[in-house]
Amino acid sequence: MAMIEYTLEENVAIVTLNSGENRLNPGFIQAFFDVLDTVEKETRARTLVVTSAHEKIFSNGIDLEWLMPVIQKGDTDTAKKFFYMLNRLLKRTLTYPMLTVAAINGHTFAGGALWCCAYDFRFMRSDRGFFCFPEIDLGIPFLPGMLLLIKKTIPVYKMEDIVYTGNRLTADECEKYHIITKACHLDDLMNETLEFAKGLNKERGMVHEMKLRYYKDIVHALDVEDIPYIESGKFIFD
Repeated sequence: MAMIEYTLEENVAIVTLNSGENRLNPGFIQAFFDVLDTVEKETRARTLVVTSAHEKIFSNGIDLEWLMPVIQKGDTDTAKKFFYMLNRLLKRTLTYPMLTVAAINGHTFAGGALWCCAYDFRFMRSDRGFFCFPEIDLGIPFLPGMLLLIKKTIPVYKMEDIVYTGNRLTADECEKYHIITKACHLDDLMNETLEFAKGLNKERGMVHEMKLRYYKDIVHALDVEDIPYIESGKFIFD
């Protein structure tokens, strides 16, 4: 089984994340880029749906088991390259030339929740799973482009609450605050998502141009922001 796979159903490309907890590291992100390129260049799909094969996790965010040893041994170049790559993942998802839908079938934490903000629409499993930004407790402040990305998805008053407290939200709470389009029981999640996605049969070029205009400020921030330097195994912000 490949780390990331896709299938086609009518005008929808369904991408399945098969990498366990789907933690974000260079290998995982590159595999996602490769699948996005294949779907864009070799299919006629007009909508992208992304879900996870894990029974209870969509994505647990940055792969800290890979990243922290890199930081602790002082490999600043590798760590910075990863964060620039993470920015490219957010930008590529945000500006993909199809409408995108995340079918969040379990927990989505930290960088995983941030990544979900880059999709155009989100459906979420209601019977299990939390949406959470624990960065305040992990000691990893969001970069400006990341904050703009969250702000485009989450009402500011609720964004302040969950970013500053690290509180977890259920799918029903996410629906209440318009973070997701709909909360669905797992048994209905993919059917509901695909029914919605199949109705988004929009021309790729128009979708891409509208995204580039609509998200211009976010894209600019993700392109130009500097990654904080790392000293003695810690991120330094000044």
